[in-house]
Amino acid sequence: MDIKRNGTRPNSTGTSDYFTGSVRLESLIQAEAPARVACVSVTFEPGARTAWHTHPLGQTLIVTAGSGWAQHAGGPVEEIREGDVVWFPPGEKHWHGATATTAMTHIAIQEALNGKTVDWLEPVTDEHYRCK
Repeated sequence: MDIKRNGTRPNSTGTSDYFTGSVRLESLIQAEAPARVACVSVTFEPGARTAWHTHPLGQTLIVTAGSGWAQHAGGPVEEIREGDVVWFPPGEKHWHGATATTAMTHIAIQEALNGKTVDWLEPVTDEHYRCK
């Protein structure tokens, strides 16, 4: 058994290579092989969001606070709220983040395939984000 006490897990700021706006990440799980799950708590300040991206084995989001938006390529922007669970299938291009006026925190769960959990793509432009 390994207990990671509150306040002892690593935190980081979302890099502008993969995020727009103010984003804080707290690593929750980075399992060692043969397990392959990774889990992070992500807090987006209003207006903050991910870049477009995919996950080789899919991704689950559990919204724990606030409200945000999520979209898969070709689909509408959907509002997501505290208590919602979102599933993105393997390889589905998508983005997610806070609304323009409300912060949002979610837990993101994904598995690694050959050591990789995410493929980052282009940023979500301000014009696209404001289309909501």
